[in-house]
Amino acid sequence: MFLIGLTGGIASGKSSVCRILEELGVPVVDADLIAREVVQIGTPAYQRIQKEFGPDVFQVSGELDRGKLGAVIFTDEEKRKLINSITHPQIYSKMKRQVFRHFINGEQMVVLDLPLLFETGKALPYIYKTIVVNCDPEEQLKRLQARGGYTERQAKERIECQMPLSLKTARADFVIENSGARQYTRSQVEDIVRTLRASKRHVRNKILLALAALVVLAATCWLLSVLINVVARRTTQLL
Repeated sequence: MFLIGLTGGIASGKSSVCRILEELGVPVVDADLIAREVVQIGTPAYQRIQKEFGPDVFQVSGELDRGKLGAVIFTDEEKRKLINSITHPQIYSKMKRQVFRHFINGEQMVVLDLPLLFETGKALPYIYKTIVVNCDPEEQLKRLQARGGYTERQAKERIECQMPLSLKTARADFVIENSGARQYTRSQVEDIVRTLRASKRHVRNKILLALAALVVLAATCWLLSVLINVVARRTTQLL
């Protein structure tokens, strides 16, 4: 099995691409979805946010108000780093468990939807190929305003706190242009999936895993043999 890193800018259309991937039978581990799960009421991340940010970023019901929190962290880099330090360890832990389940199920590849794939760089050593979902800047701004109800200034602040899409596309192995019709986006995704499925990477990984298993098995057998010999000698001495 190999890992594919999917990223892009806010409102560039990563979620739409993920839905297409899942329709094509490719498993997706969604960091944004997990990020919502790890800050649910009572979780360790939720409790840390309460302690560090106080009651102003919570709803009357006790749930985290993502809009209020966003208004704080998108204008304060230190607060943004703080929230990342609280949530990212929890997010990566859950992602690893999901990836392991897909591995056990025998999947050829798994796509990791990581908005900050290039910004943090933590997952890059484990990624085989990267995909960036690109979007026309004006279209991106319009989508974000419509989706979040933001003013133009608020939307621009959220876009500008991430790495520019031009830099992400320059580092990508594959780029999906997502400013036009959905069918055009889908055709690009299908081409990429076809290319990845033709890769022999998963075969090599399976061979390496099998060799590692053989080494572990051989080492275990050797240790058992040594233990049996030690026990046999001691038994002989006692007799």
